Order: sequence, then structure tokens, then C-alpha cells
Amino acid sequence: MLDLQKMFAALLELGGSDIHLKVGIKPIFRLNGELVDWGDEPIGMEEMNEIAEGLMGKKEKETFMAQKEVDFGFGVKGVGRFRVNIYKQRGTVAVAIRAIPFDIKLIDQLHLPEVLKKVCMTPRGMIIVTGTVGSGKSTTIASMLEHINQTRRTNIITIEDPIEFLFRDKKSVIHQREVGSDTDSYQGSLRYLLRQDPDIIMIGEIRDPESMYTAIRAANTGHLVFTTLHTTDAIQTISRILSFFPGDLQNEIRNLLAVTLTCIVSQRLIPTRDGKGRVPATEILINNETVKEAIIDPAKSADIKMSIEKGEVIYGMHNFDQSIYKLYEKGLISYEEAMRGASTPADFERRLKGLDSSGDNNYELGDYSANK
Repeated sequence: MLDLQKMFAALLELGGSDIHLKVGIKPIFRLNGELVDWGDEPIGMEEMNEIAEGLMGKKEKETFMAQKEVDFGFGVKGVGRFRVNIYKQRGTVAVAIRAIPFDIKLIDQLHLPEVLKKVCMTPRGMIIVTGTVGSGKSTTIASMLEHINQTRRTNIITIEDPIEFLFRDKKSVIHQREVGSDTDSYQGSLRYLLRQDPDIIMIGEIRDPESMYTAIRAANTGHLVFTTLHTTDAIQTISRILSFFPGDLQNEIRNLLAVTLTCIVSQRLIPTRDGKGRVPATEILINNETVKEAIIDPAKSADIKMSIEKGEVIYGMHNFDQSIYKLYEKGLISYEEAMRGASTPADFERRLKGLDSSGDNNYELGDYSANK
């Protein structure tokens, strides 16, 4: 039988992020974005069933039997905390496990842009963190909430599926609600959320029009709302929000979003030059009058891209290529990884060679000295 505690400990010792378990192959770790085998023996079908059975509690087993997949979180004493997804593939059970650090890293420790500290001080509005699966969205939101926890007296309520990072109350009071154990659904909890006197609301993921509308309405009534979307940049994020609603509501949602949006943080993780970790490249959109007009009027949507590129000095905005250029300039990532992560590799290469000196990219990404 696979020693799960030994496997979990090995993942954390190696600095890995994920484990994949599938019948017929060895366990697979994701280390710095790459998949590598772990252990000596492939997992048999009976063994996989026992592993899944041992990971699930009664409620998770009922959900799995009914839906053939289930999400939940759990902690291993003395080892760490993990998020688990158990599902079926080709008639057999498979398991995906994500490691969640006990300690919540701060904005500087994650090398996130300094402007996010200012964003955290916003009294109301909506902050959306976006990226593909595994791009660190939950980690970024946790670091921002922890910054608030250490600096502001607020009442924070989170709705998560499942709970990932565990917060300890400091200056703020933080109530963490898990779908399935503390509330039946996102929709059900959101209906009553505003009656619980929150200053700040964190919705783990927007999944439907009702959740999106509630998030926008909460931001419009004086709350600060954090959430995530699986989109790759600011323009796609705005389009995705609008796509939740039918055409006859589009103008209303555009106007509400223009008023409530505070910031969109999109990110990608890039391997560091020393091969020991990954660092976030980011695109930051800060809402201003130009952005508001572009959200309201679809004919001006191209202005959003220009605002991001030119808005660093006054607003702290930047696009992915500006962020990656700084990471490369500081020696944190290699030329190859910079080119691989760039949005427009040809233009980026010209810039690296000094053929394009336009733009001002002097934003601060934090102290990277530990990784040099």
C-alpha cells in the first residue's frame, strides 16, 4: 500500500505543488511546473480504490457516489495541508492533490507588484485575480487578504470550495465558510452574505451568473470583493464577465462593472533561472476614467490595452511583457523562459536587444535577493 504520509512529506520537501495518482502508473509530482515520477511501483486498481476510500470522509464518499467526483481539503498533522479532487477516468478512480502551505506568504515574499498593497487599502470595489489552473490565483488572493489582516480592522467573510489557506485573526476578523460543510452552495451562501455584516468578501470562484451578479452588487453597495476567474488577461476577463449575462442586461452590467471594478490581476508562473522555484509575471489593470469609458463603450475596448501599457507611472499598471522584461533584467529568469512567457515574442526579443527603448517599466516587484 502506498505510504501517503511519506508521499506528502516528499512532495513538500522537494518543493512540489501537485500529486497525480492514476491506475497503472507511478505517482507523479509536479515540481516547478514539470511532471516527474515518484516511487518505485505503479498503482493497482484495488490499491487506488483503497487510497481514495482512505482520503474521503462520509460526506465526500456520498458526493463521489452521486457525482463521480468530489473536491475537499484536509490536513496531515506535522506535514501540511492539501486540496484533493477525486474523479473517474476510463472507469477507474484517479486523484489530483494540491499542496497548500500552512504559512501564508506576504506580497513581498511572493514578489508580487508593490501596487497590490495600495489596492488592498481600497475600501470598496471588486478585485479579480485571473489565470489558468495552477497559476497561483489562490496564493495571490491569500497574500492580499493577509496584508489586510495585518494592517486593517475589517470583518472578512470567505466562501470557498474547499477552504485552502487557513487564516488566523490579527487586526481583522476572518470567517471562512466551506461549501458542503458550512453552507450548501455558493448561491445559497451569497443570498445571505450581506446580512452577515462583512467589510470584505472573498468568493473562491465565480461559476454562474447569480454569483457574478451578487459579487458586483456587493461591490456596488460598499463592500470590497475578491474573486477569481479562469481568464488569461484583463480584456478577456471583462468579456468573460459580460458573457454571464444575456444581451438585454449587457448595458446594465457594463455600467455596474465600470463603477465597481477596482483592479484585475492576471498572472503566469515562470521558472526561475536557478531552477529552484517559479516567479509570477503579472498584468495589472487599475480602473480609472479611461478604463471606465472603455468598459461602458465596447467601441473603446482597445483603449484598455493602451491604458495598461502606458499607465505605470501614475497608476502602477503594466502588461505581461513589461513584467517579464523586469524579471529578466533583474536576472531572475533566463532568456529562454522570458521568450517563452512573452505575449509577443518577436517584439519582446527586439526590446531585449535594445532595438525598442519605448515605455517606462520602472515598477517595483519586491525583493528578490533570496532567489539570486
